[in-house]
Amino acid sequence: MAIFGTIRAPREIIFGEGQRTAVGRIAKQLGRRALIVTDARLAGDDTIMAMVSQLESEGLAVMLDSSTQPDVPVHTAMASAEAARDFAPDLLIGVGGGSCLDMAKCVAILLTHGGKPQDYYGEFKVPGPVMPLIAIPTTAGTGSEVTPVAVLSDTERQLKVGISSPHIIPTVAICDPDLTMTCPASLTAIAGADALTHAIEAFTAIRHEPVPGLAQDRVFVGKNITSDAFALRAISLLWEGLEAACTDGSNAEARANVMLGATLAGLAFGVAGTAAAHAIQYPVGALTHTPHGAGVACLMPYVMAWNAPMIGTELDQIAQATGLTDHDAVIPAIAALFERIGIPPTLKALGLAEDRLDWVAEQSCGIARLIQNNPRPLALPEMRRLVGAAYTGDRTALASIQ
Repeated sequence: MAIFGTIRAPREIIFGEGQRTAVGRIAKQLGRRALIVTDARLAGDDTIMAMVSQLESEGLAVMLDSSTQPDVPVHTAMASAEAARDFAPDLLIGVGGGSCLDMAKCVAILLTHGGKPQDYYGEFKVPGPVMPLIAIPTTAGTGSEVTPVAVLSDTERQLKVGISSPHIIPTVAICDPDLTMTCPASLTAIAGADALTHAIEAFTAIRHEPVPGLAQDRVFVGKNITSDAFALRAISLLWEGLEAACTDGSNAEARANVMLGATLAGLAFGVAGTAAAHAIQYPVGALTHTPHGAGVACLMPYVMAWNAPMIGTELDQIAQATGLTDHDAVIPAIAALFERIGIPPTLKALGLAEDRLDWVAEQSCGIARLIQNNPRPLALPEMRRLVGAAYTGDRTALASIQ
């Protein structure tokens, strides 16, 4: 096997307790007029006010935009960019969960290149670099602080859509686990389960033939030597810290492990990509309006069971990284962890109606970039069986599918 790897990452990643207080010194090296993109809940928080003061003390003009909504409806990104044009920012700072960071990425695209978000759907549609962007996550889950992806909600399509380009990777990521200390257990669980799913899907993704130019032709190049290193370490950290962080939110070590795991998972899937669990979640989420992390985590054990014949080596490595006895213990242990922290164990429990299973299977198969990244093929009949098993909770039914 030829060794191949690629890393796409921010110019600088700063991780550690209290590191958010360096934002002023970092920002003044990148611009003079900073637009902070956050949401209404965080806008009045002392943390944001302190960041504004730090920026202003370094001589920056600051505009605060608190219009981010969950899942970033397309029209909100357009409105945010339009509202900021007179201020003429030369620096974006995204502060918050994944939606805030994705909103900041999209606004940076629109302010730099114009147009509307729909112009940039898909891969490599952003024509060049965007203005400098600092990402400061306050949850530990999406990994958006280090990824080339912004996910938005398009009401016309009734699905989430993605903009994927190396040009939108933040310039600097400031990952301060102190910012997650007040996350409630439910949000900690959903975000952390999302991160663990990112890591597992990146680690078990298909491995493409490493022809020269692969990384120029694809944003997501599949499983590779460098993404594996990030993904496996992320799995270990999240396995160690996630349940503890959900059980005791004041556990600083667990919080740090989960945030570092989420960031490393972002570095992994930002080049390797995700696969079938994410493909199925897109239509499931559109129907159930449930959190993305809950959906992908619900699906992950079933997708792993389907993929098991193709990922034996990876299951062995995950078992070793998590201290499990052998690879047969991995999938039940992942499912049990998710259930203990409150992730619905089936699509039925998630709220999906049984009469929509055919539609979910059809829509999932249509998300080719994710299905093609899955290590075991999923044609429509197999996808329908997989979705059905995830609805009823019968993982054993997947073992007999040829």
